[in-house]
Amino acid sequence: MSDKVVLHYFNGRGKMESIRWLLTVAGVEFEEVYLTTRDQYLKLIEDGALMFQQVPLVEIDGMKLIQTKAILQYIAEKYHLHGKDIKERVKVNMYAEGITDLMEMIMMLPFTADPKSKLENIENKANERYLPVFEKALSGPVFLVGGKMTVADVLLLECTLMLEEKFPNILAKFSNIKAFQGRMTATEAIKKFLKPGSQRKPQPDDNYVKTIMEVFAISQIPPM
Repeated sequence: MSDKVVLHYFNGRGKMESIRWLLTVAGVEFEEVYLTTRDQYLKLIEDGALMFQQVPLVEIDGMKLIQTKAILQYIAEKYHLHGKDIKERVKVNMYAEGITDLMEMIMMLPFTADPKSKLENIENKANERYLPVFEKALSGPVFLVGGKMTVADVLLLECTLMLEEKFPNILAKFSNIKAFQGRMTATEAIKKFLKPGSQRKPQPDDNYVKTIMEVFAISQIPPM
C-alpha cells in the first residue's frame, strides 16, 4: 500500500482546490497528475477509477476516492479536522456545505457565457445570505465550531479569499470574518501555501477552460 497521496485533476482550482487546501492544513504532502487530454480521462474511466465518470480523484491510503464532499470528510476525519463528536460534526458539515454552495457559484463563472451578469447575484447572495451567518458565528469564538480548526474554517478562508478576488471590499462590513481571516493566514502551513510557487492554483484562465472543455468534449460554453 502506497503512502503517497496523488491528486488527479486539471491544473487549476475547480473542486480540487478545497482538497489541496485541506491537505495543506493537515500537513500532508501530495503529488498531482494533471488531466490535459480526453484520452487520459477515458483511460481513468476504463480502469474503473471514476465511479461516476467524474473528477476530482484522490489516491490515498490505498483507495481511489471520488466525490469532493466525501474526500473532504475523509481527510477531515483522518486528521482531526471534523469536530470531536456527532453534534459538532453536523455543525461543521452545515457550515461547509453552505460555503461550498457559494464557492461553486464562483467556480462556474469561467464557464458562463455572460459572467458579468452573474457577479452581481453572487455579491448580493454573499452579502445577504452567507457572510452574515459567519460574521455572527465568529462574534466570540476563534473558530466556527468547538474552539478548534475544522474543515469548515479552511473552506471559509478559501471562500473569502475567492470573494475578495472578485469584490475587493466585500469584507468591509464583516470585521469578525476579516479578523478570522487574519488568524488563519498567520498559521505556518497556510502562510506557506499563500506564497508564490506553492501548489495553490491561480484564478482560472482561458487555457484552463479550454482544457476542461476538450477533456469533457464540450463544444461550447452553455448559457447559465
